[in-house]
Amino acid sequence: MNYQTYQPNAYLNSLVKCFWTLEVPAEYSSEKQRIIPDGCMELIFILGDDIKRYTSEDEFIIQPRAIVVGQITEPFTIQPVGYVHCFATRFYPYGLANFIPTTLKNLENKETPFADLLERTAANDLEQKIIHAADTQERIELIEAFLLNKLNEKTTIDAIVKSTVDALMATSGSVPINAILKEDPSKRRQLERNFLKQIGVSPKQLGKMIRLQTALKLMLNQKTETFTEIAYESEYYDQNHFIKDFREFTGITPREFLSDEQMRLSSIFYSKD
Repeated sequence: MNYQTYQPNAYLNSLVKCFWTLEVPAEYSSEKQRIIPDGCMELIFILGDDIKRYTSEDEFIIQPRAIVVGQITEPFTIQPVGYVHCFATRFYPYGLANFIPTTLKNLENKETPFADLLERTAANDLEQKIIHAADTQERIELIEAFLLNKLNEKTTIDAIVKSTVDALMATSGSVPINAILKEDPSKRRQLERNFLKQIGVSPKQLGKMIRLQTALKLMLNQKTETFTEIAYESEYYDQNHFIKDFREFTGITPREFLSDEQMRLSSIFYSKD
């Protein structure tokens, strides 16, 4: 697998975490892979062969060529049918709301065709330009120009939502939401409502996802030796709390994750920022 990440320009780097590409030769790409939550949403262009997304053990859909993947709160399984070539934009948790007018809770745990979320002609035009671009650099320039144009139309993110996400990211998801709102706890209900609209999940769920990603990076980069140390470094109450949250978002234990071939793609994605 050849997975590469690229940083956005200065005008977008507070909203876009990175652009990424993935290429896998056809002879290595037929196995199922499980994708797990990371608190971010993505705009993905499939440039190679089709990719299946399983809706049950045996049933699947073919993913559209240009999709927005909303917040995922449970693992889902994909399977390429041949050569994998993808180009994608990974948004920070509050990034996508600046470009997509719909309530982001509506996108949870599914992929939505890009053209269903914006003006269809403009979305289809961008898709064709991305598909026929000469290389990754041209694709980055195309998507940056598109996003900057949309950003100039309207900036929608709520200030309290942004400051809450920033606090969660700065503390690896461990800060209690009430502590963030200590000056005015009455804002909790408004925050919850705006989070579902602009982030797609609740503040508590996002915090759990961010903390899981912190633990995953420690595991995958072998920065600690035991799961107890990982739990401590990631500020879980104890190892049991860590394992419980891990199973909630991945469906398996940390030990199973490290040896599961279906987690190989997630391991590559989440071992780096």
